[in-house]
Amino acid sequence: MVVKKKAASKSKTSKTSTVKIDKDIIIRVCVGTGGLAAGSAEVIDAFYEELAKTGLKALVEKKCVNKTGCRGFCAKDVLVDVIINGDIATYQFIRPEMVSRIVDEHIKGDVPVREWLVGPDYHSFHERQTKILLKQCGQIDPENIEAYIEIGGYEGAKKALAWEPVDIIEEIKTSGIRGRGGAGFLTGLKWEFCRLSKDDPKYIICNADEGDPGAFMDRAIIEGNPHSVIEGMIIGALAIGCENGYVYIRAEYPLAVERLRMALEQARKKKFLGKNIFGSTFNFDIEIKLGAGAFVCGESTALMRSIEGKRGMPRPTPPRSVNKGLWNKPTALNNVETFANIPMIMTNGAAWYASFGNEKNKGTKVFALTGKVKNTGLIEVPLGISLKEIIYDIGGGVEKNRKLKAVQTGGPSGGCIPASHIDMPVDFDSLTRIGSMMGSGGMVVLDDTTCMVDVAKFFLTFTEHESCGKCPPCRIGTKRMLEILTRITEGKGKEGDMELLVELGIDIAHSSLCGLGQAAPNPVLSTIKYFYEEYDAHIRDGICPANVCKALRQYVVSTDLCKMCGKCFRVCPAGAISWEPKKKAAIDKLKCIKCGACFEACPFNSIV
Repeated sequence: MVVKKKAASKSKTSKTSTVKIDKDIIIRVCVGTGGLAAGSAEVIDAFYEELAKTGLKALVEKKCVNKTGCRGFCAKDVLVDVIINGDIATYQFIRPEMVSRIVDEHIKGDVPVREWLVGPDYHSFHERQTKILLKQCGQIDPENIEAYIEIGGYEGAKKALAWEPVDIIEEIKTSGIRGRGGAGFLTGLKWEFCRLSKDDPKYIICNADEGDPGAFMDRAIIEGNPHSVIEGMIIGALAIGCENGYVYIRAEYPLAVERLRMALEQARKKKFLGKNIFGSTFNFDIEIKLGAGAFVCGESTALMRSIEGKRGMPRPTPPRSVNKGLWNKPTALNNVETFANIPMIMTNGAAWYASFGNEKNKGTKVFALTGKVKNTGLIEVPLGISLKEIIYDIGGGVEKNRKLKAVQTGGPSGGCIPASHIDMPVDFDSLTRIGSMMGSGGMVVLDDTTCMVDVAKFFLTFTEHESCGKCPPCRIGTKRMLEILTRITEGKGKEGDMELLVELGIDIAHSSLCGLGQAAPNPVLSTIKYFYEEYDAHIRDGICPANVCKALRQYVVSTDLCKMCGKCFRVCPAGAISWEPKKKAAIDKLKCIKCGACFEACPFNSIV
């Protein structure tokens, strides 16, 4: 394409010439949390400044630089798309000072800056996914309702207004969608139970209290496409017959909260929320409730008590929330991912949605793929895909090409799946059978440098700390289990510890009040089941096979490899290393505090 230059203006006030470009140009910049943290706001400013400075004022006036939500591959932020006449070139690791070259060479000169473009790993990461929810997160402006409307947004809600509530529920039931918050209960069935409940008024709640360590699926959806959640709640309200909805979201998600508030205000101005929505006789509005970060408030009954202004603690069930929930009235509660799916089911039909996944697990699932994997980030895959495909095809394999040891799914309430089960399908039922769970969608890859006893201790430390304390099995049981695990990792394990952990775990699972306490022992029980020999090595042999547990480490100088440099001697804080010039070093095991300073300092790998 030819870049035509217009003659410079003779006006004394003009400092730049105007360049005429006969091509359609769009620049997209990721403004998710990862993108903003990497400097995307400054990159956007730099684009507008550079475009204006180089005479491309028409592009500035058109506001050609668009914001988008999270692309999923946050490790490569700031990510920038330059789209010229429909051809997309994606740049990675962009900083403000790099913008002038992109404008000059690519936008004006039609030659992409090839060394800054994303590599094959970026394309394989995305191409092997099946994106329904995340498809628009990296394309539309999350702060502009018109961008959502242009892709068919709110058409599902308009369609639902013309249907009878029972028909909406039947469509959702036919789609087979199961709640994405953890347990996987059929969404349409939950809505049906709530509608059939005789009491009024009814409420609908979106659970955005995403508390699992390393999980950021719901946050990314709200930050990247908040209107999809709002529309899903509108359709749910029509189905169950309610006028009031709540989004319970943790205050630690400031960007998600800001964009959700913005989206709600835009929807109200369009008359999509409030009185007589979409010009109908139906009234519905949504209120935001901020959570204070208590993990237990992810449990439905504790969440509702928190909305009511009470301490967030679970209550016994039954009665179920669909009969007696918020303020003791019938309540339908689903998570962010569930609601975001609903508009597309209504727009495209139940059969379309049911074509993804397998027989009992329909649709796709969003996971936060983290840990010892090359490509970390947010992914969306059809239910039933194998762990192997996720880790190796999408994730690019284990980091540093080490050996895969396990995959932990379901957050702190989930379990650890050994590498021997790498070909298993990832769905609600398969994960439960193997001793783990879907949870909200956390997926942590563990390699052969990981100590599974330490992993179990890490997750149990979290759940023990986050226990609300209401029921003794969870409050006391998790503490006793954590004490035993701590002893084992400190080299003080005893015969019978594993049997006691299993006994305690089963008792806690069977007698805790809520689902969080019932699932708390999962990391321990699953690691004992699949990595028994690792516990045994800690207890009977006094060693940590992965060399992770500090108290069980033993540092020894290999006399064959020692070059007598003395670096280990100089860094040892405990004076445990003896050394003289031209003599090999030696470590006094009684003085050694096992800090690892010598191991790190040795340039010849002679300390093992």
